[in-house]
Amino acid sequence: MNVVLFEKLPDGELREIEERNWSPHMVAALEHVNYIVVGGKEYETVEGRLNVDEGKLELLVVPMRGE
Repeated sequence: MNVVLFEKLPDGELREIEERNWSPHMVAALEHVNYIVVGGKEYETVEGRLNVDEGKLELLVVPMRGE
């Protein structure tokens, strides 16, 4: 499944970090994790949305402080 990561910026705007294909195991792992690492940077997962129209899982993330 294609997963799109959006970073919530301090001013409330959203910035797309990346889009890539995740395996079913990676998607299932979201039930058990609160943090993900992308490009060497750690993010907290805030919420997710299944975009049925585009066939994508969209995740809203915020960067961890001190990263």
